[in-house]
Amino acid sequence: MAPTTSGPGMLGALALAGEVADEIVLGTVRDVHGAWAARAFAATGPAGRLPRRVHDGISTAVYGGLGRGLRGAAQLMRSADRRGLGARLDATPQGRFTIAAVNGLIGDRLAEQGSELAITLAVRHRGRDVPVDVEHVAATFPEATGDLAVFLHGLGESDAAWSLHAEERGGTYADGLADRGWTPVLLRANTGLPIADNGVALASLLDRLVAAWPTPVRRIALVGHSMGGLVMRAACAVTTDAPTSWTELVSDVVTLGTPHLGAPLERTVRLGARALGVLPESAPFGRILDYRSTGILDLRDGLARDLEHLPHARYHLVAATLCGSRAHPVSELFGDLLVRYPSATGRPRRGGAMFPDADVLHVRGDHFDLLNHPRVHEALLGWLA
Repeated sequence: MAPTTSGPGMLGALALAGEVADEIVLGTVRDVHGAWAARAFAATGPAGRLPRRVHDGISTAVYGGLGRGLRGAAQLMRSADRRGLGARLDATPQGRFTIAAVNGLIGDRLAEQGSELAITLAVRHRGRDVPVDVEHVAATFPEATGDLAVFLHGLGESDAAWSLHAEERGGTYADGLADRGWTPVLLRANTGLPIADNGVALASLLDRLVAAWPTPVRRIALVGHSMGGLVMRAACAVTTDAPTSWTELVSDVVTLGTPHLGAPLERTVRLGARALGVLPESAPFGRILDYRSTGILDLRDGLARDLEHLPHARYHLVAATLCGSRAHPVSELFGDLLVRYPSATGRPRRGGAMFPDADVLHVRGDHFDLLNHPRVHEALLGWLA
C-alpha cells in the first residue's frame, strides 16, 4: 500500500500569513505609531489634549478596520482550504520547504492551535509521511536490512535538506550508506516544538518502527544535523514501555553542527529583544524578535550538561568553521555561522569535555554544508563500516 498524502494547502498558508500580518506587522506599526504620537502630544502640554483624542480615535478606527479585514480574509481562506480548494503544500518541494520553515518559527503555536500546518513527527519517503505499521513500512522499505540509519534534520528544515548539492556531489549520505548495507530512514519533525517534546515523540516513533520493521533490527545509527542532534540525544534519555527499547540497538550517534553548548545566534536575538524593549517606541520591534518558537529558545543553552549518553554507543561529532583553521579569528567568532566549534564538539572552555571518547571531525564550510559534505560522507562510511 502506498503512503498516504494529506496536509495543508496554499490557502491555509495564506490564511496564516494574514493572521501573522495582523498580529505582528499591523500590531507593530500601530504600537510604534502610538508610542511616537504619545511622545509628541505629551510635549505640547494641555493644548495637545483635544488633538490627541481626535488622533487616537481616527487611528483606532483605521487600525481596527485593517485588522478586521485581514482576519476576515484569513478566515475565508482557511475555510476554503479545509474544503480542499487550492494546491496542497506537500505536493511540491517549495511547499514542503515553506511548511518546514513556518514550523521552525512558530510550530509550537501551530500545534497548540491544532493547525493543519503543524508537522507531526513522521518517517518520510518521497515527500510523504509513512504510517508506522507493518503494512506501510514493508511496502516503503521492500529491501530492508537489519541496519537502520536514521536521519533527522535541523531547525526549519525537512527531510529534503539532506539532498543539498546531491547532483554535484554524486548523491547523499543516505545513498552512500545504502550502498554499504544500511537502510536509510529519513524523518521530518516540527522543529518549533520544545526539544524535549520532540525527543519523547522520537523515542515513541522509533519503538514503533523497530516493532514494525520487516526484518529483525541488528543496529541503529542516529545522524542528526544541528537541532536534530539534540533531539536524538534527548530521545536516547527517554524511558519507554516497550519490552526491548530501541536504544539498546543504537551503535552510533553522529551529530553534525549540533549546538551541544548552545547557539550564540539565539542569545544575540534575546539580547536584542531586551535592548529594544527599553523604549516604548522600539518595544514593538522587540516583540517581533520574541515571536519565535520554543524550539528556537531551547537552542540558547543546548541540553542539560548532565544528560546521560548511551554507554554502549559510539559518538561522532562534526564541526565546521568558515576558515580552514578553527583557531582563525573568524572561525573563533562565527564558527560555521550558526554554531561555534566548542559547542559543536561539546568542549567548553572550562570544565571537561561532554563527549570525552568521541570521534571529532573538523571541516571547512558553513552550517548547511554539513548536510552533504564530501569529508563528512567519507567519515560516515568509515564510522559505520
